Amino acid sequence: MSRVLAIELRRSAAIGSALTLAVVGVLALYFAEGIGFTDGWMQLAMSQRLFLALLWPLALAAGAWQGRREHRWKVTELFASTPRPVAQRNLPTLAVMAAAVTCAYLVMGAAGGAWIIGTAEYLPAQVFVVTAVGVLALLAAIGVGLAIGRLLPWLVVAPALAIAGLGLLLTIPGATRPRGWLALVFSPIYEMNMPDAFATVPGRVSASQAIWLAALTATGVLVFLASTWRLRVAALVPVLLGAALAIPVMPHEKRVVLSASDPVAKELVCDGAVCLSRVHGGLLPSVLPDARKALTVLAELPDGPTRLHEDTTTYVPDVYPPWDPGVVLLRVDTGQDAQLAEADTIVENAVAAAFAGPPGCENSPSPEDRLAAAHWLIGTEPSSPEAAAVWSHLEGMPEAEAQGKVVTLRAAAVKCAPGASLS
Repeated sequence: MSRVLAIELRRSAAIGSALTLAVVGVLALYFAEGIGFTDGWMQLAMSQRLFLALLWPLALAAGAWQGRREHRWKVTELFASTPRPVAQRNLPTLAVMAAAVTCAYLVMGAAGGAWIIGTAEYLPAQVFVVTAVGVLALLAAIGVGLAIGRLLPWLVVAPALAIAGLGLLLTIPGATRPRGWLALVFSPIYEMNMPDAFATVPGRVSASQAIWLAALTATGVLVFLASTWRLRVAALVPVLLGAALAIPVMPHEKRVVLSASDPVAKELVCDGAVCLSRVHGGLLPSVLPDARKALTVLAELPDGPTRLHEDTTTYVPDVYPPWDPGVVLLRVDTGQDAQLAEADTIVENAVAAAFAGPPGCENSPSPEDRLAAAHWLIGTEPSSPEAAAVWSHLEGMPEAEAQGKVVTLRAAAVKCAPGASLS
C-alpha cells in the first residue's frame, strides 16, 4: 500500500497543492494584515482560520484539478472497463491529497509558531480544536473539489471553483442575516479576524463547525468514490444530516466568538508585586524592571498603589478586573516582533494609571492631568504638549503646593469624585 501511495504522491497534484497552500498561507500570515497573532497560540490558530479565505478556494480548485485526471489522460473508458472498483482505484488519490492539505496547514501553523515560541507560554487545549476544525475545512474542500472535478472534468472547472469558493465564503455572512450565527456554522472564517489577547472560540462553536465540515467531507468523498448516479444522490444524505445536527448545536446568539474571552488566559502570574495575565506571562521579565521603578515612584503618594497588575479589561460585553486602589492597572500589548510594545513608556503609563478612576468612572481626571501628575512624580517633562503645559504649571508652584495638588488629584480619582484638576 505504501508503494501505491508513493506513486500516487509523485503522479498526483498533492505535492504541488501542498507547496502552494503552505506558501500562500505563510505569506498571508505574515504580510496580509501585518503580524496579528503575536499575543499567543490562540491568536495564531484563529489567524490561520481567517486565512482559509484564501486556502479553502485553492484547496477546492486543487481537488477539482486532480479529480479530472482520468479525463485529462483520456483513460476514463479504459479504467471503467477494468474489474477494479472505483473506490479502490481512487482511495490512494484521496489519501495523498488529504495528507497534502493537512501538511500545508500544519506547516503554516509551524511557521507562525516559530515567531511567537519565545514569548507565548500559554497553550490552551482549545488551540488544537480550532486548528483541527481548520484542517477539517481543507479536507472538505478537497473532497468536494475531487467530486466536482470527476463529475465535471473540464479545464475551466478548477479556476471557476476557486472563484466560486472565495465568493461563497465572502457572501455567507450577508446571506445569513439577520441570523448571523448561521454564518458561524457554514463558514470556518467567520468572526476569526483581529482576535484580542484573551480571545477564544467556544467549544459549542467548534463542535457545530466540526459536525458540518465532517458531513461535507463525507459527502464529497462519497460522491468522488461513487460509480453510479444512485450512489451519488445517496451521498447527499450526510451533508443534509450534518446541517440538521450542526445548526442546533451552534449558540443562537450574535457575536458568539467576538464576545467570548478565555478566563484562564486572564488569570494572573506574578513575580512579587508585579502580575501579568497568563497569556502575557512570557513578557513578565521584560516588564519587571520598569514596573518596579513605577511602584517606587508611586510610593511617594500617601496610600499609593503597592502592586501592579495587567489591565485585563475586555469589551462588548465590558468585563473589568476587580477594582483595588492599592493596585495600578497597566495595559500590556505585544508588538509585531512578539515582544512588549512601547516598552519605553511602561513607567509613564503605570504611574499615570494610578490617577485613573475605577472602571466605568465618568469623572476620571483628564489624560493630560494624569500624564502631568505622573511626570511630576517621575521628574521628567511629558512629550505631549497639552500635558507639558499642565506639568509646567505644576513646576512653577512651590513643591508642597504641587505635591498637594497631585495627592488631591489621586484621592479624587480613587473616589471618582467630579471636578478634580491640576489647572
